[in-house]
Amino acid sequence: MAQSQSLGLTRPAQIEFSKISFAAREVNLVEWKGDVLAVGVTEKDVVKDENSKFQNSILEKLDSSLGGLLAEASLEEDFTGKAGQSMVLRLPGLGAKRIGLIGLGQRVSAPATYHSLGETVAVAAKATRASHVGIVLASSEGLSADSKLKSVSAIASGMVLGIYEDNRFKSETKNPTLKSVDILGLGTGPDLEKKLKYTEDVCSGIIFGKELVNAPANVLTPGVLAEEASKIALMYSDVLSATILDAEQCKELKMGSYLGVAAASANPPRFIHLCYKPPSGPVKTKLALVGKGLTFDSGGYNIKTGPGCLIELMKFDMGGAAAVLGAAKALGQIKPAGVEVHFIIAACENMISGTGMRPGDIVTASNGKTIEVNNTDAEGRLTLADALVYACNQGVEKIVDLATLTGACVVALGPSIAGVFTPNDDLATEVLAASEISGEKLWRMPLEESYWEFMKSGVADMVNTGGRQGGAINAALFLKQFVDEKVQWMHIDMAGPVVSEKTKTATGFGISTLVEWVLKCST
Repeated sequence: MAQSQSLGLTRPAQIEFSKISFAAREVNLVEWKGDVLAVGVTEKDVVKDENSKFQNSILEKLDSSLGGLLAEASLEEDFTGKAGQSMVLRLPGLGAKRIGLIGLGQRVSAPATYHSLGETVAVAAKATRASHVGIVLASSEGLSADSKLKSVSAIASGMVLGIYEDNRFKSETKNPTLKSVDILGLGTGPDLEKKLKYTEDVCSGIIFGKELVNAPANVLTPGVLAEEASKIALMYSDVLSATILDAEQCKELKMGSYLGVAAASANPPRFIHLCYKPPSGPVKTKLALVGKGLTFDSGGYNIKTGPGCLIELMKFDMGGAAAVLGAAKALGQIKPAGVEVHFIIAACENMISGTGMRPGDIVTASNGKTIEVNNTDAEGRLTLADALVYACNQGVEKIVDLATLTGACVVALGPSIAGVFTPNDDLATEVLAASEISGEKLWRMPLEESYWEFMKSGVADMVNTGGRQGGAINAALFLKQFVDEKVQWMHIDMAGPVVSEKTKTATGFGISTLVEWVLKCST
């Protein structure tokens, strides 16, 4: 990460993580040599006959080589294959030093289950200091070739992200020992190798996005975020280019809404525009990904106060920007044909000072529309307004914006599901299909036009917030005012899933879905 003159002398450590080598193999499980052989099992797989022997052929074969100890241990540990259950044992009789059973639940029907399997095996690998791991499904006979590809991808993704820890701001760190993973019994060949390479590229983008969100606001300023974006463009300069605008250049473009939010901060704003163009061939579709980029949000003069205001977590308010840049990094490696993609972020801080925006002020966006600011803590939509106008001016056909925009969406959908707002049914179908593949949870919400009455101002074209009722819908309706009617547009409110409640760290939400969607648009 770029080095800034950060408050408190804090600098992120430069940690180099060694890549995990993945291989798809067909071998005799009894003879496979490594540190941990992990078997993903459903509740049906662990059913035993009247002699307490496994009925599943793979488990029966392994158990026979272990003299029945695996079945005996599963009974003693009350292991039934339920989702979340796992047991790792060191037993003599196999080529592997340890064998693990990982519960998958009643039946496997979604990529998220396989992703969870990979994460659980990663935890076991860390606990045992393993360097070489094998993963096999007890039952894979019913899987189609396409399902096997998706399963391998989800398992590998879970492994990579499960083994990763963001230790850049810790004084003492331990590097993971895991070096290689064999995925057994799910086929071999170039298609699987290509899928594993794709998964590696997407995971590198997700990890990058996580690091951006995890970085504190005294390290990741708008300027540093712009430097990180420029680094991506330099790294993949064959397909990516960067344009970074300062405050004066944004003023020339009449971005009064965005600049109003940035006015109070000592850290100047940076408007970020990366452009992906395929290395060869014609461009059939032009897309834009727009991310909210508040590197810190104090709330401004409507300062965040009281229990539950979460001001201490407001470094996460650039989660949309992180998703966009993470997708840019992944796509820079994947290099899809036929599609041009614009990655756009209006980065700034929402702070408090004598130069800051006040409640009641009127700002003018770059499309000429005026906004009465009745709440300075509804700032993200003000920055997105000018970013959306800019995106439309790039001649794109479709826009997806991502933002940690409203607490109202978290109240409606909880911490794990992002809200989707769009007037375009076809676009909704496309993005929701991409999320089914990625395993990320999206839910389409109503874009109720009658609620626009709440957003009307007596002295300007609109206010920036319409009160508590329908807050997430009102915010989406606000954004719609800055999108050209000829452009298909979707808003994703990801305020809930941007961070894990369990780990209190970033999830990398949105990146995998965005990459899947762009690839679908490229074909």
